Amino acid sequence: MSSLTDFLGSVPYFSSLSKEEIGRIAKETLERTFGRGEVLFLEGEPCQGLYVVKTGRVRIFKSSPEGREQVLLTAGAGTTFNEVPVFGGGENPASASALEATTVYIIPEETMLSLLDGCPAARTIIKLFAGRLRHLTGVVEDLSFRSVVSRLARLLLDLAVAQEGSAPVPRLTQEEMATMVGSVRDVVGRALRTLEKAGAIKLEGQRLLVIDPEKLK
Repeated sequence: MSSLTDFLGSVPYFSSLSKEEIGRIAKETLERTFGRGEVLFLEGEPCQGLYVVKTGRVRIFKSSPEGREQVLLTAGAGTTFNEVPVFGGGENPASASALEATTVYIIPEETMLSLLDGCPAARTIIKLFAGRLRHLTGVVEDLSFRSVVSRLARLLLDLAVAQEGSAPVPRLTQEEMATMVGSVRDVVGRALRTLEKAGAIKLEGQRLLVIDPEKLK
């Protein structure tokens, strides 16, 4: 147990805690070993807790329906990962697999959240940051796997104001839309016309209406 408490004490999350507090965390910590290529968890699965690499290397990645992958992080010894669902709630936002023989420690979500019990304000702030990080993870996925038309459709759906009938999108120039989806003005212009022909939106001068939200999903 002493080697585990010493190891956890070197992790930034716990470096300011007392030995007694680290000892309590160590009692609730699980140790798991994975072979090369073995999956630790999959995107969309329930969160099991915060992971800390003891030995080996883990890759955190997003996958497209076609099987393409985008690596978000390579975690080596002492590195933590899966903070987003631990502090922000929800399912795993990405998958993880071992790049070589790897041993990890898993600290249950409830144990991590208990560290913030005495400071509800900090808990709220951390949850907000975790939500923003989840959003940025989604942006990486969009840029890696989705076409400009698909990225623009998601943007318009997010921007649409919920109301009865057609939903107007806040006024944005095509240049502004392009910067928001990682493209250029001309390509966004063509994508808008594609969505209009599909019956998803309607362009009326400087006004853009979402006609059929389902066609933007």
